[in-house]
Amino acid sequence: MSATPLGLSTAPAAPGTAPGALRLLRRLLALDAAVTAANALAYLALPGTLGRLLGVDAGLLTGAGLFLLVYGAAVGLLASRPSPPPAGVGAVVEGNLLWALAGAAALAAGVLEPTTAGRVWIPLQAAVVAALAAAQYLALRAVRRAG
Repeated sequence: MSATPLGLSTAPAAPGTAPGALRLLRRLLALDAAVTAANALAYLALPGTLGRLLGVDAGLLTGAGLFLLVYGAAVGLLASRPSPPPAGVGAVVEGNLLWALAGAAALAAGVLEPTTAGRVWIPLQAAVVAALAAAQYLALRAVRRAG
């Protein structure tokens, strides 16, 4: 058994994994991929408009959009696997937690100077991503226990 940098176990799921737990994990990954891709497309299609609305530099939104497009595709690929590899799911959980922490830290450190809409959007997005990471982690644990 190995662990990811944040200490999440990457032990493979047992062959007799309960279908319900695996289905939930794959759905959470698919939801993550869809939401991530939607954000990516919005940031890439409307960086100036969203930048003015949120008070975030358009270049930062474009860079985030490119990153999110690749990340969302990778998460979608995991979701499409009949049994997503635990190491991949662990990486997604950690990536989501880091994204949530980065947004919160950027606000707290004053790195961003968002508008009122940005002060709502950034923590809301961080909270949703953190909640999704927690749900994915719990679903991964359920897959392991079911085996």
